[in-house]
Amino acid sequence: MSEKYTSPESFGFSPEASGIQNANALQKALDLGGTVAVYTTGTYKIATTVYIGGNTTLIFGAGVFLEKTDETGEFCHVILNKGALTKVYDEHIEVRGLYVKVNGMDNRKFQVFGLHGQLAFFYVKDLKISGFRCMDLGRAQYGIHICTFEDISVTDTIIKGDKDGVHLGKGKRFYIGGGTFETGDDAVALNAHDYDVGNPELGWIEDGIVENCHDLASERRAGYFCRILAGAWVDWYEGMEVQKSDTVVHNGRLYRVRANPDGTMYVSKTPPTHSSGIMEINGISWVMVQDDVTYTVGVRNVTFRNIFVSKHRSSAFSVHFDTGRYSRSVYPGAQLPVQENLSFDNIRILHKNRMPFIGVSTPIDNLLVTQSSLYDNPIVFYAPAEADTFEYPPTNISLFGCVLNGRKLDSLIENRIPGKQVELISAANIEK
Repeated sequence: MSEKYTSPESFGFSPEASGIQNANALQKALDLGGTVAVYTTGTYKIATTVYIGGNTTLIFGAGVFLEKTDETGEFCHVILNKGALTKVYDEHIEVRGLYVKVNGMDNRKFQVFGLHGQLAFFYVKDLKISGFRCMDLGRAQYGIHICTFEDISVTDTIIKGDKDGVHLGKGKRFYIGGGTFETGDDAVALNAHDYDVGNPELGWIEDGIVENCHDLASERRAGYFCRILAGAWVDWYEGMEVQKSDTVVHNGRLYRVRANPDGTMYVSKTPPTHSSGIMEINGISWVMVQDDVTYTVGVRNVTFRNIFVSKHRSSAFSVHFDTGRYSRSVYPGAQLPVQENLSFDNIRILHKNRMPFIGVSTPIDNLLVTQSSLYDNPIVFYAPAEADTFEYPPTNISLFGCVLNGRKLDSLIENRIPGKQVELISAANIEK
């Protein structure tokens, strides 16, 4: 029995049509919900964002390409969920076989401040993405960007270019599998905290699996296979100094500073109180982020399995705080978050350059490393430049069945944080 579906071609979707005509045709089909499918091969121009709602499956067959084109001005997302604009959850969405050609249209023309994936979702539950392809990411937009989610699956992706491949903000229960990445920045980003322009909301990222992924070599060495980013902040108070990306809590909401990355410190004398959008107060641009208040964010209960790292990065995995003019994850005096229970199974370092396997600058309780080939790559604990007053709790590391090439077990852990305790339990490891 053949699957019943709506074809956008019945509304004029065609390789010969303009980008506006194609966007309008695809939108009309998606507004009907159900299954929408494009099987006729060809390159289809798209000149504006197309919106997908709940209870909708969008399928692109083999040889179908969506190419961004400037007909009425540049735009950001190729596809965005409808609820992103209203913060109302869309549920039961599936996107299969989407192949995006960025075609040089790489920008942050925000519809939702901080959201800038070519394929983007904000406020979504039960989302499945499979077969996504993009070979020409620029330096501004991520390939896939998902924030404020529950129950998502991203499988069978090939993403190449300059920016992040798959970038997640706050959410719970996720699966990323079968990905091939050749990215100048992070292949996968789990950014519970982020730059002011990096995610539309802040919160814990938890209960996930990242597996069967390849991190291919590329010329740019920025980023990590996976960035695991935490943060913390305080209540607003008169006279506090803030910089770009700082977060404060006031009146039951989170606000962030939107500013240029020039190192300017602003003295805040009047609190932000607006319920939405961006407002300038005493020379400070405050973005109202969310009314779901939290003071600490991080990543917990995530397993990385069968990861093959060919790219020489500053570290394969980075568990850290930001410090610097673009962002500082921890406001002075804030209580530090403790990231929890990160597992690494069958991780293969394939290049021959010495670099950290995992770089850690946040508190973390447990690291489990099993059946991995680490080459000459240590686990390094270091304190951020602005962390003189941080107090780090102990970390437990369990290391089982690993191969250490050119490094002895007693030098695998490099602890550069004064006073920090690291306990290593190991068995059945091989030193070469």
